[in-house]
Amino acid sequence: MAMAVASSLSVLLLLCLAAATSAFPQLSPQFYAKSCPRALATIKSAVTAAVRSEPRMGASLLRLHFHDCFVQGCDASVLLSDTATFTGEQGAAPNNNSIRGMNVIGNIKAQVEAVCKQTVSCADILAVAARDSVVALGGPSWTVPLGRRDSTTASLSLANSDLPAPSFDVANLTANFAAKGLSVTDMVALSGGHTIGQSQCRFFRSRLYNETNIDAAFAASLKANCPRPTGSGDSSLAPLDTKTPNGFDNAYYNNLMSQKGLLHSDQVLINDGRTAGLVRTYSSASAQFNRDFAVAMVRMGNISPLTGAQGQIRLSCSRVN
Repeated sequence: MAMAVASSLSVLLLLCLAAATSAFPQLSPQFYAKSCPRALATIKSAVTAAVRSEPRMGASLLRLHFHDCFVQGCDASVLLSDTATFTGEQGAAPNNNSIRGMNVIGNIKAQVEAVCKQTVSCADILAVAARDSVVALGGPSWTVPLGRRDSTTASLSLANSDLPAPSFDVANLTANFAAKGLSVTDMVALSGGHTIGQSQCRFFRSRLYNETNIDAAFAASLKANCPRPTGSGDSSLAPLDTKTPNGFDNAYYNNLMSQKGLLHSDQVLINDGRTAGLVRTYSSASAQFNRDFAVAMVRMGNISPLTGAQGQIRLSCSRVN
């Protein structure tokens, strides 16, 4: 049975990969095979060390890739720092004092530059680091199409408008993901990334104090560090998955079944007929969740990449050349 599931996962990922490389023929898992054969091993080693040092970093790197791809495509625009003459995306409401891991990506970039000068893009490093983070926390692996290039621009306005908010309901989420070419299945599977990581009080306060579809004991356990008044404890953290916060598994979906979703945008998935069936399936079928998550990650990683002569290969991920 296990071999059959593994074989099925491999076939589906290969089909998804074939579709991805057909849509963007310059993307290929072998893109750096000759130009930088040590790239993937270098990235994996650095990610594994970072996650071992701080398990939460795995979720942060996964989220960084997500926040990159949903804003003008997977082009590493999220990594560009503000300067006196340049406004990036890190100050946008969904990112400000929230996204993290840019220093880890910078460290990985320096290690990759040491073995292959100006060859591997920051956008590709983000995509591979997201995969390696999931694997380091016990989740599935997938083959990452490579060949993205880095943007020379960023968009604060798109970062404010295109990233899904924790207050979204299923209709909002569905429209948001559809705008990026992602299906309802992709959306529910990618939401399962919340099986790792933490969120700040400011993102779940309204759910704690204003919603009734929340387990009473669960809510009570959170209120001590997340008081009702806005501005009090805003940055206090709580795990998105209380069962196994540092393990990539399907516990997130079981939490939703028990009304223990931390964010409004999480809990609505079990309360809406368009998504409830997938939540129930994933809650009892971890292999299917792993398969659908891996496929969705490849699809997300192919949102509007820069290829060929577009963009550049940054020397430093935080600034254009």
